[in-house]
Amino acid sequence: MLHLYVHPDNPQERLIEQAAARIRAGGVVVYPADSTYSLGCRLGDKDAMERIARIRRLPEKHQYTLLCRDLSEIATYAKVDNATYRLLKNHTPGLYTFILTATHEVPKRLMHPKRKTIGIRVPTNCVAQQLLEALGEPMLTTTLSLPDYTEPLDDPYEIADKLEKLIDVFIDVGTGTLGETSVIDLSGDEVVVVREGLGDVVGFV
Repeated sequence: MLHLYVHPDNPQERLIEQAAARIRAGGVVVYPADSTYSLGCRLGDKDAMERIARIRRLPEKHQYTLLCRDLSEIATYAKVDNATYRLLKNHTPGLYTFILTATHEVPKRLMHPKRKTIGIRVPTNCVAQQLLEALGEPMLTTTLSLPDYTEPLDDPYEIADKLEKLIDVFIDVGTGTLGETSVIDLSGDEVVVVREGLGDVVGFV
């Protein structure tokens, strides 16, 4: 495991490039998201996705999230009408996961099997944003929650100890912040707040 100590506010470009290179080569990364540390890999990398599933012991039909750089990238992977575009423009980047109808650019294995939807996020975290820029494409991602743990892992020493032999790169920015994004379903005729988390949901209800 490549353990990179990255400044949380001024990420070292050289280290971010090293992490992106590992991901492009098929690696699994632990990186800081807006709320907690998360696991990630390339969108099209089925083997890396299966490794993440084994780490978390996820069911076959688990709903992963796409981490995107910006609104224009979202439109490649999700169907966005004018009303949805305005909502997304006002709330991205932000502490939200949006459930949207997926386009054909999204591998079928990542979609909801019946509704053909996908969760999408645009992070505010500068380390996550720079990682996406270096990678040049969205990442498949899921919160770093391990079996038998009631909370996501946020302690770098524990993350390194538990995952040293299971991941390829750890972007360490210090102790994480516990908390979940708000989940907003924009795939139907009405906006549905699925989970109220760190993101303010007043604009959606």
